[in-house]
Amino acid sequence: MEVVIVPDAAAGGELIAEAVAGLLRRKPDALLGVATGSTPLPVYQALAGLVRGGAVDASRARVCQLDEYVGLPAGHPESYRSVVLREVVEPLGLSPDAFLGPDGSAPDVLAACEAYDAALASAGGVDLQLLGIGTDGHIGFNEPCSSLASRTRIKTLTEQTRVDNARFFGGDISQVPHHVITQGIGTILEARHLVLLATGEGKAEAIAQTVEGPVAAVVPASALQLHPHATVVVDEAAASELKLAPYFRATFAAKPDWQGL
Repeated sequence: MEVVIVPDAAAGGELIAEAVAGLLRRKPDALLGVATGSTPLPVYQALAGLVRGGAVDASRARVCQLDEYVGLPAGHPESYRSVVLREVVEPLGLSPDAFLGPDGSAPDVLAACEAYDAALASAGGVDLQLLGIGTDGHIGFNEPCSSLASRTRIKTLTEQTRVDNARFFGGDISQVPHHVITQGIGTILEARHLVLLATGEGKAEAIAQTVEGPVAAVVPASALQLHPHATVVVDEAAASELKLAPYFRATFAAKPDWQGL
């Protein structure tokens, strides 16, 4: 696992966007796994800037979702499909046909989960999966004690998660769905490159447990230690509890430019 400490969220966004741009130059039709929430926005904004400036052509890129609410129609403004279309697909100038996501409104949710895993495999697998992390160490909606071998499946949201997400639904928790479809940890680990971005002091403990603690289901993100190409990008605040921070700084500073993330 490579840990990169950056000054702030904007620097992290630029670093990851450059890595995505490099991937698209090598493989123009790469499948990019995208996360929602506020943390990855600097990545999408920086990447859109590279596209607008002609530094990279993203016209053949494909994107896929990490998770989706169950029960919200695809056109609902707070469905994650809508969020990804709004924050990633449209700014990058991609066709909606370049988008893969689970059907959260399917009458048979279990079948929809299996179908999404199959669709990712049929698409050739995810080339780069962008991840955020919860304060409890969750990735996607794989809450603590999720199986490290889990596949795409339905999960029940915790009350705290529903309270946190109520701000997207006018503050009305009753409008927040109780269930989601999420890629499982086993599914996530099949991506060729995992990039986790974390910012803010509130993520510091989870990052320390993920990077320096044991691999354990109680910290789902610790499964990234098992991946052959996992990159953790953190700002100074999120890195504040890392005991090996000096080592991580030294190794990144000595890294040759050609190697990339």
